[in-house]
Amino acid sequence: MIIKSTLERIISEDLTDLWKALKPEEKRIVTDNFKYENYRKNQLIYAENESPENLFCLLEGKVKMFKSGVGDRVQILRLYRPVQYFGYRAYFANEHYVSSVAAIEPSVLGVIPMKIVEQLIRQNNDLAMFFIHELSRNLGGADTKIINLTQKHIRGRLAESLLLLADNYGYEDDDMTLKIYMSREDLANLSNMTTSNAIRTLTSFVNDKILLVDGRKIKIIDEPALRKISKFG
Repeated sequence: MIIKSTLERIISEDLTDLWKALKPEEKRIVTDNFKYENYRKNQLIYAENESPENLFCLLEGKVKMFKSGVGDRVQILRLYRPVQYFGYRAYFANEHYVSSVAAIEPSVLGVIPMKIVEQLIRQNNDLAMFFIHELSRNLGGADTKIINLTQKHIRGRLAESLLLLADNYGYEDDDMTLKIYMSREDLANLSNMTTSNAIRTLTSFVNDKILLVDGRKIKIIDEPALRKISKFG
């Protein structure tokens, strides 16, 4: 019921640009073809080389997009938060998925067949512009990420990742503790470094009184210093 009310609120209040682009009859078509899927922590939502069939909307939880590279080393490419859409790029490109997506924590997704989405796009220019905007924005973000991951030093990369988590998921009630609890391995995969380097760098941030770390809980106590490290690499 909670999830259903979330969808109803998205529709009735036009909480995303996608829903704003839809006409009333088009919203009815989407809701008639909309289904819910529950995913466990670390469960795959889709895998590299699978055929794209659905548009996914994250309703509750947190999700990561990742890809295995040389020597099966994993790189986290993107993080999703409610209410964001994903899974459509490969369909538009007429190719299989080139990356995988999994839940970081127990998550609930809304799923819409891409064939339905394509039909709506062909008759709604505003909806087409929504996807053009999203694809363009993601491409720009990917370009920036490539530069940061290849040119910044380890401290700068980890600082940037921690700020990304803060910007994406926010803080707990104390306004300092990140509202996401990632493993050291995931932090490393997000920052393009080994797990041991991520652990050492976190420890150095703690020693510099920039962070407090308690297990997977990370509290940012000197955000200006962290932003300075991120900026200058």
